[in-house]
Formats: sequence, C-alpha cells, structure tokens
Amino acid sequence: MTDFPAFSFSTVPHIVSESGAAGRLGEHIAQRFPDARRALLVTDPGFLRTGLVDAPAASLRSAGLMVEVYAQVMADPPEAVVLEAVTAARKFRCDIVIGLGGGSSMDVAKLIAVLANSEQPISTIYGIGNVRGSRLPLVQIPTTAGTGSEVTNIAIVTTGATTKMGVVAPQLYADLALLDAELTLGLPSAVTAATGIDAMVHAIEAYTSKHKKNPLSDQLARQALALLSANLIPVCENGRNLAARQSMLLGALLAGQAFSNAPVAAVHALAYPIGGIFHVPHGLSNSLVLPHVLRFNATEAAPLYAELAEIVVPAASGSLEARAEALAVAMQQIATVTGIERTLQQVGIQASDLDRLADEAMLQTRLLGNNPRTVTRTDARAIYAAAL
Repeated sequence: MTDFPAFSFSTVPHIVSESGAAGRLGEHIAQRFPDARRALLVTDPGFLRTGLVDAPAASLRSAGLMVEVYAQVMADPPEAVVLEAVTAARKFRCDIVIGLGGGSSMDVAKLIAVLANSEQPISTIYGIGNVRGSRLPLVQIPTTAGTGSEVTNIAIVTTGATTKMGVVAPQLYADLALLDAELTLGLPSAVTAATGIDAMVHAIEAYTSKHKKNPLSDQLARQALALLSANLIPVCENGRNLAARQSMLLGALLAGQAFSNAPVAAVHALAYPIGGIFHVPHGLSNSLVLPHVLRFNATEAAPLYAELAEIVVPAASGSLEARAEALAVAMQQIATVTGIERTLQQVGIQASDLDRLADEAMLQTRLLGNNPRTVTRTDARAIYAAAL
C-alpha cells in the first residue's frame, strides 16, 4: 500500500468539451446562470477580426442576455488594460464575465470578475491569496490549446516595462470552462506548436513539482501528455483536423488542472524574462529553455522523466538517465518538426544578454522553489548559454 502525503486539490466545477459548443453558449449560460442578464465578452482584437466572436455573442442574445464585447486585450496584458477593462465592465453593469481567447484574454476576464464589484485596488491583490470577497460569475472559453488558464487560479499582469506579477487566489477558478475546437481551426501552425509545447511543459513540470505533486495532478499530467504528444504534430500538419484540435484542447485543460495544483518551476522561471524583456510569446519562451532545464534537472528528476518518456517516446529504453535524455530529445524534435525557433539567437537574444536574463530569472522565487533541483544564478546563466 502506497502512503500518500496529505494534499488538497481544487478545480473548475463544470467543464464542457464539445466541438461547436461555443455556438450554443446561450443555452449553457441559461442553464447554469439563470439570473444572468448582462454578459461581458472579453477578447483581443486579433480574435475579434476572425469573426468567431459572432456566433457565441448571437447565442447569448438569443438566450435573452445583453452582450458587450471588450476586445482591447493584448498579449502579456499591462495593468492599464486590466483597469480599462474593469471600468468597461462597471459602465456596462455586467453580471457575468466570459473570457474568449488565449491566456491573456482569460486572465483579464478573471481579474474583471474579481475587481468589477470590489473596492479593492489592483495593487493589493498581487501575490497568493490576497483577493478579498466574492466575484462575478465567470466562464472561460479558450481559443488556443496552451495556457490551461480556463482551469487555473492564476492571472499574470505586466506591471512595468519588463516585470510581471501574478495574482493567485481561489476566486480565480471559473464556474464553467467550455472547450470548442472550432474556435481553434484558424490558428497558424507556429502558434499551435508553441502553445502546445507550453501545455506539455505544464504537464512535465506538474509531474516533477517539488512541493505539491499529488496522485490527482500526476494522473492529469500523464493523460495530458499522452493527448498532447499524440496530437501536436498531426494538428500542425493539418490545422483543419477537428478531432486532433479537440484532443489538444482537452490535453491543455488537463495540464492546467495539474499545474494549478502542483505548480510549475524552473522552465517557467527562465521563460518569463525571455518574454518580459524580448517580447517572445510565452509558449515559445518555454520551448526555448525546456530541453536545457530538463537536462539540468535530470540529476534529481531522472526517475520521473523516465516515466514521462514512456508516454512521449514509448520506444525509449536503457537506464533512467537514458530515458530522461530521450524525453529532452523528443521535446527538441517536436520544435524541429513543427518549425518553430529552437535557439535564443533566433529570437534576437545575444550572449551579452545572458547576465540580465539570469538576474531576472532569479527573481522568480515562487517558481524556482518548486523545481526538483536548486537553481543558482550560475546555473540559470549556464542554462541560457546552452539555449543560445
């Protein structure tokens, strides 16, 4: 009998995974939130231009709701955009918030839901467990298979030129997450690849997280990795493959459930400065450092990496170390096959930038504390150098 340490596990109470579900959003809202009357749809200008907001909005109106679309979200949303969105929500007097987009749109939706009816200044909610009171009803609909933000209790805000702050609180878990692959059909292959690898990183880091790894997060991480690794290359080769797209969305959601309870570590800690300073998309930032962090961690995490290699590269054999290396190689090969950038130099980072990156990475103490192996500044710089 295995003796498990005590753990707690939280997630979104209702999940709908069904191709075409966004076109029936009004039915889902009427069923779950019969008192809702004024819905704020939160998205970004690029997604608005696809026309894919029209069907969910029409469905809401058919169900008797008034709809306002806030479409000014940008990648790595600055605090000013969050505050502008909260003002728009108050002006419209919305009583339900619906995030429709990538991680940034869903993060902004979370923050609107907690701030719109609150007196609490945004500066006081950064950190862990600092949100007070309740929030507006919250629905999340991802349009990329990556962040898992639809089922996490975290929102990331850009608070300075290169600095980001996180809000982590139970109130940020949505009431309903809705997965509809039809919303992801137009994603370019490079975005599909980078966001998919981001989701795989969530699964890998949750499985090896130092402090809160637990039997539920482990099962979710393994299932996520199985779905993601089986479908990522097919969906990059044929973006119209609806079944593979739906599997990717489900994989990203399961990885989100896993890392929301068993938090991510050094891959994310080293990726954040790449995104913050050089404006590299989050998923790609993760992908660039991933194999090098895996190799660094292998001295501590080889047994766990070997278990994950069985899922991603079933043919891998040999020692624990050999199978852990096979996992790192497989992740590099996914980047190669999908054609995304594989080195820091390809995104404009030079050797002269490594000290600044290492300094910034060491500020990510919340994430570094979850890593299976202690990371010093010297280690961080060496990992960046290997990724150059």
